[in-house]
Amino acid sequence: MFKESFKKAEKNRKKAHRLTKEEFKADIQSALSNSSDLLFRDIFHHEKTILLVYLENSIKEDALSEDIIKPLNLLYNEALSVKNIYQSLNIGKLLLTNQLEEISQGIINGYLYIFIEGEDCGILADIGKKESRGLEKAETESLVYGPKISFTESIATNVNIVRNYLSDEKLAVEEIMVGNRLKRKVSLVYISDVADEENVSTFRQRITDLDIDSIIDASVLAQLIEDNSITLFPQLMSTELPDRFCMSLLYGKVGVLVDRSPISLIGPTSFYSFFETTEDVYVRWNIGTFLRILRFISILLSILLTPAYVAVLTYHYEVIPSALLTSLGESRSNVPFPPVFEALLLEFIIELLREAGARLPTKVGQTMGIVGGIVIGQAAVQAGFTSNILIIIIAISALGSFTTPSYLMGSTLRILRFPIIFAAGLYGGIGIMFAFCLILIHLLRQTSMGRPYLTPLFPLRLNDLKYSLIRAPISFYRNRPESNMPKDHIRFFKSDGRKKNDLDE
Repeated sequence: MFKESFKKAEKNRKKAHRLTKEEFKADIQSALSNSSDLLFRDIFHHEKTILLVYLENSIKEDALSEDIIKPLNLLYNEALSVKNIYQSLNIGKLLLTNQLEEISQGIINGYLYIFIEGEDCGILADIGKKESRGLEKAETESLVYGPKISFTESIATNVNIVRNYLSDEKLAVEEIMVGNRLKRKVSLVYISDVADEENVSTFRQRITDLDIDSIIDASVLAQLIEDNSITLFPQLMSTELPDRFCMSLLYGKVGVLVDRSPISLIGPTSFYSFFETTEDVYVRWNIGTFLRILRFISILLSILLTPAYVAVLTYHYEVIPSALLTSLGESRSNVPFPPVFEALLLEFIIELLREAGARLPTKVGQTMGIVGGIVIGQAAVQAGFTSNILIIIIAISALGSFTTPSYLMGSTLRILRFPIIFAAGLYGGIGIMFAFCLILIHLLRQTSMGRPYLTPLFPLRLNDLKYSLIRAPISFYRNRPESNMPKDHIRFFKSDGRKKNDLDE
C-alpha cells in the first residue's frame, strides 16, 4: 500500500525544488484564503521539523493527540522519513501527496496534513469529525405499514444501511467526485449481475461529465442529469426510504447517493412508479391493488373534476340532471363571477393555504390548514364569491392530490389543474380533451435515462403491468420487470412451500 501511494506521489511530484516549511505555510495559507481557523503545529525532531496543518473545528482533538502526536514523539530517536511516519500511524485512511490542491481540499474535508521538511511528499490523515444525525423516521414519505427508517446526510451511513439491507456480494458501489469548487462525493449503487450495463453507463457518463462548481443536494443532481429539464414531470424517483431504494435495485434499477443529502435517486423510472409505495408490497395483494386503483382514480378526479365543473356551467348545462339544476342555480345565483374565474380563485386560495401550512411550524401549520380552509370557505360562500358545490369539488380535488405518494409528482398534478381549468373556460369539454391530449402526447415523448417514460403501457409490456397498475399475488413476481432490461430476469423459481408434507418427508 505504501509503495503504491509513494509511486503515485512521486509521479505527481512537483518539478520545482523541495519547499521549506515557511514556503509551504505561505502556499497553504494562500490556498485557504488565510482562514483564521487554519492552525499550524510544529513537532521538533533532532533531524527534521514536522509541521501539522489542520482546521481547528474539523478534526477530533483526542485523535490528534493519541493517533498523531504520540506516535510522532516515539520516533524522536529514529531516522525520520515519510515511510517511517506512514507505518507508525494507527489511522485507517492515509494518503501520500504533495499537490497543493489535494492538500487544501483534504484539510477542508477534515484531514490533517503532515509536512516533513526536506521530503518529497507529506501525509494526509483522516481524523475529521463526521457530523450526522441519527437514524430517524422519514418526514416526506409517510407509511402506515412497513419499515420507518430513513436515510441521513452521511453518505457513509447511507451506504452502510444499503449494505445491511442487501448483503449481496454483487452489490457494487462506485464513488464519483463531482464539483469544481465544492467537491461532493456521489455513489453509484447497483447490483452488477442484475442491472443493465447501459443504464449504469448512462448514469456514470452523465454524472462524470458534469462541469459545475458544486452540487448541494441529490435533488439538484437529478435536475442536472435528467433527460428533459423543462418538463413539469420528474424523471428520476427521489426517496428517503432505504427499503424502497433496495427494492428498486433488486428489480434492476440503478441508485444514486449524494454526500450530505438524505435523498436518494432511482432510475430509470416510469410515470406509474410515482404512484406506488412500498406499502403496496407489504400488505396483501388485493388490498394493494385496491389502493393503487384508488390512487389513480383520485388523481384523475383531482385533475379533471374542477375543469369539468367549469365546462358544464359554461357550455354544457344540458348534461346537468334536472334534480341538481335547481340547487346549482340557487347556489350560483349570488356569485358575480364566471365559473372559470371562480374556480381559479378557489384553487389559488387552496394553494396559498397549503403553502402557508407547509412553511409554518408544525402545530401552527396544521391549525392554519384546517381552520383557514373552513373559515375562508364559509366566508367566501356567504360573501357570494363562490358556490357551495364548488367548495365541495375543490375539497375533493385537493384530497385527490394528497393521495400521490411522491411530493414532486403531487406538485406537478396540482399545477396542471390551472391550465386545464383555463382551457375548460375557453372551450368547454373540447378544451379539456385538447389539454388532456397535449399532456398525453408530452408524456409519450418523455424518457427517463433514455428509457420510455410510460412503460409498460408504451411500449406495451403485459408482464410488467403487475409492477405498475396492479399488485398481483407474490407468486406472480417470479420475473423482474422487462422495462429495466435486467441481466438476470429470474427472481425466484416456483416453490411448493405451501404444500403440506408429512413430518417424515
